[in-house]
Amino acid sequence: MAALVLGLVLFLGVHSTRIVAEGWRTSRMESFGEKEYKLLYSLISLGGFALVVWGYGLARQDPVVLWNPPPVWMRHVVSLAMLPSFVLLVAAYVPRNEIKAKLRHPMILGVKVWALAHLVVNNTLADVVLFGSFLLWAVLDFWSVRRRERTLATRITGERSRTVIAVGVGVAAWAVFAFWAHRVLIGVSPLGV
Repeated sequence: MAALVLGLVLFLGVHSTRIVAEGWRTSRMESFGEKEYKLLYSLISLGGFALVVWGYGLARQDPVVLWNPPPVWMRHVVSLAMLPSFVLLVAAYVPRNEIKAKLRHPMILGVKVWALAHLVVNNTLADVVLFGSFLLWAVLDFWSVRRRERTLATRITGERSRTVIAVGVGVAAWAVFAFWAHRVLIGVSPLGV
């Protein structure tokens, strides 16, 4: 569990600098240089992510069960809930789509859906630590970014064709993950296939 917690501290810590230390982040960028700061940020993020994956895998080998597992049908409900999460994630990267124009930060909302959905169907301490940490981070990050944007008067518009691309790629990515990749990467088939 220590590796999981350390990984979360590193990964979510660097992703939280704008939440808790905007001025510090700005001064570090100025003193290091933007490219150097982003390189260090990326290296810490990758190291933290690797520790999260490794630590979660270790914790799953000797799980601390907190409550009875939910019924099997809940996995199907959560799998369906993951569909908008994938679309939101993709929409964050497709320029000028209507989802991003409307929601402004679809990735953060996608992380919220992902974390909450996984909290519903998982019942171990490692699950609560992992998904609960990401959910808390996403809530705080969304609050922080909305607070920063209050001073901005920019309006983003989206294009229908870009939205169709975001939705199509999101649905395809969800299907690949739901029917194949989740089982291969995580060892659990969310749809029982």
